[in-house]
Amino acid sequence: METKTSAIQRRLATPFYILLSLPATAMGFALCVQISALSWILSTKYGLNLEEIGYVWMAGPLAGIVGQLLAGYISDGLWAIGGRRRPMILVGGLFAGIAMLCLPYLDVISASLGFTDIIGVALVVALVLDLAINVGFGPTRSIIADVTPEGDPRTKGFTMMQTVSGAFGVVAYLIGAFLGNYTLIYIGVGFTLIFSLIPPFFISEPRELAAETDEDNNDATNTNLPQLLAIYAAHAFTWLGVQTMFVFLFAYVKQAMSITNDDQLGQVPGISFAILNTVGFLLPALVLEPLAKKWGRVRVHAACIGIMALSYFAVVGAGNSFLGVYISMVFIGIGWAAVVSLPFAIMSEYVNRKRMGLWMGIFNLSVVLPQLVVSGVFGRIFENAADKTLIIYVCGSSLAISAILWAVLVKEKRNPA
Repeated sequence: METKTSAIQRRLATPFYILLSLPATAMGFALCVQISALSWILSTKYGLNLEEIGYVWMAGPLAGIVGQLLAGYISDGLWAIGGRRRPMILVGGLFAGIAMLCLPYLDVISASLGFTDIIGVALVVALVLDLAINVGFGPTRSIIADVTPEGDPRTKGFTMMQTVSGAFGVVAYLIGAFLGNYTLIYIGVGFTLIFSLIPPFFISEPRELAAETDEDNNDATNTNLPQLLAIYAAHAFTWLGVQTMFVFLFAYVKQAMSITNDDQLGQVPGISFAILNTVGFLLPALVLEPLAKKWGRVRVHAACIGIMALSYFAVVGAGNSFLGVYISMVFIGIGWAAVVSLPFAIMSEYVNRKRMGLWMGIFNLSVVLPQLVVSGVFGRIFENAADKTLIIYVCGSSLAISAILWAVLVKEKRNPA
């Protein structure tokens, strides 16, 4: 089954870029559900402490190491049901929907299996959810590189991906904040299944990935390992700070703002992440892409990460002000807009296009290894810390180091226009 290339795909028209973004949007929506609801539901409904919640979140990085590497490697050489990336996207979306549906029923599942401790079931469900997201996420990004030419069209592909995905991410967080995380979970199941199971059949994938340059036929000459290592190191410190925010922000706001109501405890991070993603989806195509053409992707990315680092310290300065935290999130969103769009375009130009799936999987290690540190090490530290402001200091410091590494170690491959 091979899809005939549509006119909008041949012209690389804007509707095609939107269509191309929907599978990544599916995985992104599932990730938003996880970020918004997982820590909250484990804490409020099931009574887990920060250390235990950290252990549950470890399932994600572990799944990412296996899932994206394996899915990327397999999809590079796979051809089934009319696509290379399509089968992985379908499998990832289906199992992500099933796993999300299990979240409100962890106690029921645990009791039916005869377990007295819910954390084991929570770990398994979180592992399946993260494995599904990771199996799908890599191919949803690789397919953009597969069907767009190197340079500005590919940058547009990744920035449009974030615009569409980010817009739905905002919807997800607003649903969680104002309609409740349980409603978010059920709506998330529907969105994830629709966007992952239908759009891939309307994207025509090339049966053979043609070389973009003569060097593409030689993996050793086309893959710049020193620059890749620099990118991985810089990106790793980004995610050390970002993941700390995603997993433990609720604990900081609970103490700083003396929140005792469970619904409000879910609402504040929900609104915060909605603001973050609003900036995150508006900036890539409208601001970052034009700036990258003029100043270069790496320079723009490093500047955005620097702004993000400073903005975390502004959260501390806001004290117990809800408005202060929300305003700080606007500027943190500048960095987030860059994180979810520019690194993929930067990295893709340093690797062999024919091994894009594998290299996307390897690139994901710079995300999942920091996530392991956050979940396995930071959870215990934050649980024992009397002052949860430490959470925000870790976020800001990690992003500051990342900005320096991007600015100093990573070089522009192309001269800006």
